[in-house]
Amino acid sequence: MEFAELIKTTQVNDVVLSCPGLAPVKGTLCITSHHLLLSSQAGGNGEQSQMELWLLIRNVDAIEKRVANASGTITLKCKDLRILHLEIPGMEECLNIASSIEALSSVESVMMTYPFFYRPQSMKLENGWHLYPLEKYYQQIASDTGTWRLSSVNEDFAVCPSYPPVVMVPAAVDDGALRKSACFRHGRRFPILSYYHKKNGTAMLRSSQPLTGPNRKRCQEDELLLGTVLERGDRGFILDTRSTQATKQAQMMGGGTEHRSAYPCWKRLHRPLERGRPLQESFIKLVEACLDPSLSMDRWLAKLEASKWLSHVKEVLSTACLAAQCLEREEACVLVHGSEGTDTTLLVTALAQVILDPDCRTLAGFQGLLEREWIQAGHPFSLRCAHSAYSHARLKQEAPVFLLFLDCVWQLGRQFPFSLEFSEHLLLTLFEHSYASPYGTFLCSNDKERTLCEVKEKTHALWPWLNQEEEKYRNPLYSRNSLVIWPSVEPQSVLLWQGLFLRWIRPSHYLDEAWAEIQKIARNSRVLREQLSGTSTKDIPTPTSSGAETQTMAI
Repeated sequence: MEFAELIKTTQVNDVVLSCPGLAPVKGTLCITSHHLLLSSQAGGNGEQSQMELWLLIRNVDAIEKRVANASGTITLKCKDLRILHLEIPGMEECLNIASSIEALSSVESVMMTYPFFYRPQSMKLENGWHLYPLEKYYQQIASDTGTWRLSSVNEDFAVCPSYPPVVMVPAAVDDGALRKSACFRHGRRFPILSYYHKKNGTAMLRSSQPLTGPNRKRCQEDELLLGTVLERGDRGFILDTRSTQATKQAQMMGGGTEHRSAYPCWKRLHRPLERGRPLQESFIKLVEACLDPSLSMDRWLAKLEASKWLSHVKEVLSTACLAAQCLEREEACVLVHGSEGTDTTLLVTALAQVILDPDCRTLAGFQGLLEREWIQAGHPFSLRCAHSAYSHARLKQEAPVFLLFLDCVWQLGRQFPFSLEFSEHLLLTLFEHSYASPYGTFLCSNDKERTLCEVKEKTHALWPWLNQEEEKYRNPLYSRNSLVIWPSVEPQSVLLWQGLFLRWIRPSHYLDEAWAEIQKIARNSRVLREQLSGTSTKDIPTPTSSGAETQTMAI
């Protein structure tokens, strides 16, 4: 397939772009294989300044067109929740532009997406993919404990297609037992280590549901694996992210849960969390409510409640706190799973680590957490983030599970403003890149797919780019807190993430200016401390001039 075949019109003059928060801009619209570009000449008092819009076409979630007389209007609803209006002179040009964007935004081949063509001069392809290697993280645990080991049983992805090549398992369990345990688990996701709590030596594992079925099948190797995790006389908790009723239904279909007679030292806890279509519909309803300017206070509150989004946030925070409480206060090991083990399971294990571990609350530690618990753990980003809240396409497997995680982390940052090294800006950036990105980090659904598509050989990783501008994402109020941060999950404590859901609706320049001033003060204070202590400041970036002639808005 050639991109040129999908582009019916490459350039149109005198196009007017309008969107909330910006004055209308008139300029030349161009379509390339991956971008929509609008360049304008504007200015006053005899000065010329250029305004450019770069929109990654993969960011377009829905297109609406309206044609009247000799012109037309195209409305682009983006995956980052922004809405753009393009007034295009000429009916034919309007229809051609809309058709081209629709065709380019729906290209299905992963290897035809922009990350495979993006080649920034300042970065090398091989950089970034090995910043946070699983082997190094888990090898440290193996060395410190002696009770865990790295296994290459999945080296060729033959045992579990959604697991990485290397996994962490009990040292006393051999690879043969792991293979048999995999056959007893949905999607072959056998129990593996997610997090080791150094403070008291407890462990959090994750897996998928066991395939007990209506006949209550058993697997000795699976029972051995979980039994080995516990020391003699200890107990553990199985945290199931499904309701009791859902578990019974799954058992009738061949799934199920761990029965007490087969796993006598493990106590089962049910904390149902929504995923799939109900979660996607909740997201859509919330965005619709946020976009309606005619709502009275009563109607707004009613629609906010009807969306159930804040209820989902509350339930996830509560469940992650329960997992953390089992490890920290009960000093017990935890196994977390739902049905497939790729959605709500990862939501709970990742968030529990942010609550428990101060290292996961640093910039580098948080990136490493995302690599371990989301990207390499097999969350199907290509399916869950195929569409955002605007798409008219019939829902398939879309669900904002990762966005829900980011929202929960934002709630932690709001309740503990000094404890996270990164700011809201990082969370917003991660949200954007999970849906549409020039980088390959969030491509595909697991390591096996990334290997087949040669993602690590042919695309750039997101992390080096983020780290180049880490000052932008740093929380200026951060002060390392080695304690566990227990969030309040009372309804009054869970708030709407306005920075994301109202981001393009309300003007934020005053807030942005205030935040920039705080960052400036914090930076100057840090420079002064380093100078007084004799530390070099060469690694601290120098502020750039604000008098640039060209403004570029990349979306």
